[in-house]
Amino acid sequence: MIVLTGAAGFISSVLVSRLNELGYKDIVLVDDFHTYPAKEDNYKNKIYKEKVERKDFFSWLEKNQRFTQFIIHLGARTDTTEFNKAIFDELNEQYSQGMWNACVKYALPLIYASSAATYGGGELGYDDNHEVIPSLKPLNPYGDSKNNFDIWALQQEKKPFFWAGLKFFNVYGPNEFHKGRMASVVFHSYNQIQSVGKVKLFRSHRADFKDGGQLRDFIYVKDVADVIVFLMESRKHSGIYNLGTGKARPFIDLATATFKALNLEPNIEFIDTPIDIRDKYQYYTQANMAKLKAAGYTKEFTSLEDGVEDYVKNYLVRKRYC
Repeated sequence: MIVLTGAAGFISSVLVSRLNELGYKDIVLVDDFHTYPAKEDNYKNKIYKEKVERKDFFSWLEKNQRFTQFIIHLGARTDTTEFNKAIFDELNEQYSQGMWNACVKYALPLIYASSAATYGGGELGYDDNHEVIPSLKPLNPYGDSKNNFDIWALQQEKKPFFWAGLKFFNVYGPNEFHKGRMASVVFHSYNQIQSVGKVKLFRSHRADFKDGGQLRDFIYVKDVADVIVFLMESRKHSGIYNLGTGKARPFIDLATATFKALNLEPNIEFIDTPIDIRDKYQYYTQANMAKLKAAGYTKEFTSLEDGVEDYVKNYLVRKRYC
């Protein structure tokens, strides 16, 4: 069995679809299903073996560890505007430590979700070098929690026989209807176009960036799923990996691509970045992807324009899930 946490969420639910396409059906979904019933559409048409509530998972694993082949731990609190550190301590650090220790105890391979939020303002660059990780300075409690776990994992003498931490950069794509404020710019752009015919982007509050010129490494969620499957099947070269495309693009390109997918001329307005996140805002991210390529991943990443077109035309317009 393949165990997948955060299974009702954005990336995990797309991963289940990809696994099903490849013939994997013996999948165990782990999440807070009763707490977040709105996510049901993300997984209701998938093929899987059973659902397990997050709070019951470790007792379930104790009984079923001999039938388990792999754990993909993507469940986390991902709200970058949440500043209650205790929430992140419990879900992103303590629970993940329990998952790591269980994989060591039962000799199970592990993939877990880290984040590009660990890089903070990018003062030390965006290289997935293990030696740099203890010196990184994230800009918010979410980034801190992810970096704290990365540091903890690297310090452990006992490790799963294969493990990989994935620093997700800016992921966009289907199955994010439930994410609200944390959904991608494509999702919000599409909805703004449908309601008022224009897109609002954050104005730059730095002289070295034009309005809409803030740069991020945007990666299509289907590419993320493909990388996870590659690592799951290869089980070589343990470590922490960046997961972006290696190409930073401005937000204005993302909004423009959304208009183009709808055959509309761009109509973009700039608004002030909210005060609560203004000083915690990343103006530039770009993943160094050399390590993943060296590990044997050779598939090309979807271009921003192609990814946005697929997302808008095949999922948002049709109100479909992946």
